Amino acid sequence: MKILIRLPNWLGDVVMSTAFINAVRQLYPGASIDVIIKKELGGIAKLIPGLNHIHLFSKQEYSGLGGVYSFGKKLRSQQYDIYFNLPHSLSSFVMAWASGTKQRLGFNKEGGFFLLTRSFKKPTNLHRVDEYISLLENFAGKSIIDKVVKLQADASAAIKNTVIINFNSEALSRRMPLDKGRGIVNALTATFTDTTFSFVGSPKEAAFVNELLAGLDNNDRLQNLAGKTNLKGLAQLMAGSKAILTTDSGPAHLANAVGVPTIVLFGAGNESNTAPYNKQGLTVIRYGKLICEPCVRNTCKLYGIPKCMEMLDEIKIINALSLHLNYA
Repeated sequence: MKILIRLPNWLGDVVMSTAFINAVRQLYPGASIDVIIKKELGGIAKLIPGLNHIHLFSKQEYSGLGGVYSFGKKLRSQQYDIYFNLPHSLSSFVMAWASGTKQRLGFNKEGGFFLLTRSFKKPTNLHRVDEYISLLENFAGKSIIDKVVKLQADASAAIKNTVIINFNSEALSRRMPLDKGRGIVNALTATFTDTTFSFVGSPKEAAFVNELLAGLDNNDRLQNLAGKTNLKGLAQLMAGSKAILTTDSGPAHLANAVGVPTIVLFGAGNESNTAPYNKQGLTVIRYGKLICEPCVRNTCKLYGIPKCMEMLDEIKIINALSLHLNYA
């Protein structure tokens, strides 16, 4: 049997979809499993164990619905038996339809009813991992018990006693405000005097990290790696670190999936739906005293700068990190 899985379009969602891939492997142990993933996220797919082939899709190379159709049509020669479509956009359904796969499965959104052979109602108020797996359970008529989000990343040679910090996010409401971030970093370097803090981010986030670190105390123990690692390299860097301190973002899921202790600072996001899935080594911290939390908006409509992030307790962050840095 040949199975094709169209993975989601965002880093965190791709990481969470690894539980779905593992579940497919449980139900179809002898199947060949291929995936479609955005070209920019292809490095993550290489860390997912047990994949037969990775199809890289680029919106720049295959633009519009016509491009999506052409990409899907190229897959017909593979003669897939089952196509699982995890996104629920019209373009993803067109790609599935163009592939000519015998059984095309996904959620009944944005035209899925017409372009899939079977579509299922998208559940509400579930964690994203459970949402994806519900698609498989509804199709197969079986429950999945073993749900694990996992990536295989070998630890790179890392500086001894390093903590990775990610204060970035695609959404402004989840990004650490500059002044708050500077205060947190100064508190951390003053408390953990033999620890190096490495800051990560995409190339477009490097300027924010530069501004964050400018003129801070103990800057000899602060390292700016934003824009200097690809996704595979970031996963390896995380795997070799003592812990990860991060905002609610894709790197939070990446850290959790490679098995490193992960402390996630939540503001606008809803941890019930999108917190890193593996509970071992996971700490979620939020302020929790504002009536607007969590608003699940990409920008803060009430305060401009997200107050839910500004009010985070540095002592809670220090205490959470101390569990992994041999400090009482």
